Amino acid sequence: MPYINIKITDENVTLEQKQRMIQGTTQLMVDVLNKDPALTHVVIDEVSTDNWGVSGETVTELRKR
Repeated sequence: MPYINIKITDENVTLEQKQRMIQGTTQLMVDVLNKDPALTHVVIDEVSTDNWGVSGETVTELRKR
């Protein structure tokens, strides 16, 4: 029973894009590991850019440049 957790910044990701990520990730588990898609769980966590850091700075600050 795969459990996949996808973390992305909350920057206007559409429902269609999320559905494509869920479908694609599920299909990857089927193709690579022969997993049953009915038992594959995918969770998408959207994280504020204020709470995501890269190279010592928040993504919010990096996006301002």
